[in-house]
Amino acid sequence: MPHTIVTNTCEGVADCVDACPVACIHEGPGKNAKGTDWYWIDFSTCIDCGICLQVCPVEGAIVPEERPELQKTPQ
Repeated sequence: MPHTIVTNTCEGVADCVDACPVACIHEGPGKNAKGTDWYWIDFSTCIDCGICLQVCPVEGAIVPEERPELQKTPQ
């Protein structure tokens, strides 16, 4: 099951982007509710390796399950 980046918790640090072995993490458009840049995980590409969760310094920004209601995914 893919991981999820919680849009309104993400602070745009982007450590996850460089760490992801399958390049499934992308920058979201605009700012989130905190006024920061944010990222999202492409569920169809994510291999559930958990590296993003391990490297993210923002507590609660990534959850180890597919939770589309927590992640704004651009169309």
